[in-house]
Amino acid sequence: MLVIGLMSGTSYDAVDAAAAELRLADDTLTLRPLGMVSTPYDEGLRAALAAALPPAAVPLAEVCRLDTGIGRAFAAAAIRADRELCDGRAELVASHGQTVFHWVADGRVHGTLQLGQPAWIAEATGLPVVADLRARDVAAGGQGAPLVSLVDLLWLRGRPGRPVALNIGGIANLTAPDGTAFDTGPGCALLDAAVREFSGGRLGYDADGALAARGTTDPLLLERLLAEPYYTRPAPKTTGKELFHAGYLRAAGLFDGGRPEDALATLTTLTARTVADAVRSLGATEVIASGGGMRNPVLAGALRRLLTGVPVRASDELGLPAAAKEAYAFAVLGFLTAHGLPGTDPRSTGARRARVLGSLTPGGEGFRLPPAATRGPERLVVTE
Repeated sequence: MLVIGLMSGTSYDAVDAAAAELRLADDTLTLRPLGMVSTPYDEGLRAALAAALPPAAVPLAEVCRLDTGIGRAFAAAAIRADRELCDGRAELVASHGQTVFHWVADGRVHGTLQLGQPAWIAEATGLPVVADLRARDVAAGGQGAPLVSLVDLLWLRGRPGRPVALNIGGIANLTAPDGTAFDTGPGCALLDAAVREFSGGRLGYDADGALAARGTTDPLLLERLLAEPYYTRPAPKTTGKELFHAGYLRAAGLFDGGRPEDALATLTTLTARTVADAVRSLGATEVIASGGGMRNPVLAGALRRLLTGVPVRASDELGLPAAAKEAYAFAVLGFLTAHGLPGTDPRSTGARRARVLGSLTPGGEGFRLPPAATRGPERLVVTE
């Protein structure tokens, strides 16, 4: 099956569309990457989305406008991927949507909301769409994240030692071979929030870590930030911009007159430190890393220095481009759903049982489900 996976992470800068040829035979799922295209949100939609995220109060009319606008943006990305990567032969779209709220209280997830109405994608492409993938795991008592953990477990199975998969987006997450998976805390979320605040909204991120590279970590500020209770909570656990946002930094005194470069250097150290602490707690022998945060050389360098003796490799070395890995992962989850197979491992999310994920929106000619698979894959092999 040719599947397009659509993803926009907590940095909400673009829609990534990755196309994969997927084949299930016996206990092996084979993935052949066909490429990725990334389509930036237009400035008006991105600004509206930024203004609507927690802790903002938003009227339902704006939620409806965002659901439509994001759905159309995802549809445009899917059309482009089908044309440029699949020669118009795609059979299924799996859409993560745009997370706007992840309802966590007392360590439990009570709900999660991703916008990007899949009907717009199905109408524009004529293809069936699997969407709203997180909600079923939450309903089953799980955290609803990190949903890439099942793909990581299948992909790294059989690799020697104790490999740990790491993704650094707005939030950073890890998956270990025993199924332990969790969000470590902020990836680039606090860095991006600080850059926007210091620049008056002119800049959305610290390109190549250039500003942080000119600064020095403030040990007292770092100590205050590391006192966040989230870091010591046991897995499974998830977090998001509901906690880590500009107001959080304001309460920590980040904007109280210090040099912006020092503040950004401190936040870079915070992300590297919390990720490294989590990696060491899992006894990792190597880290397979992906996500936009690894394109920040200052952050990646700080992480490697803190993990001396533990190799940090880009997922590209194992066949999945680091920038596209999550989009490919959601293509896999959509494929599993279409074949009636669970898309989670309860050890990773804390759900009562593994569940088939998502809801299905038929394409232009409806959708005839393929025969249900009698067994799920036990490993994922990436081929050229």
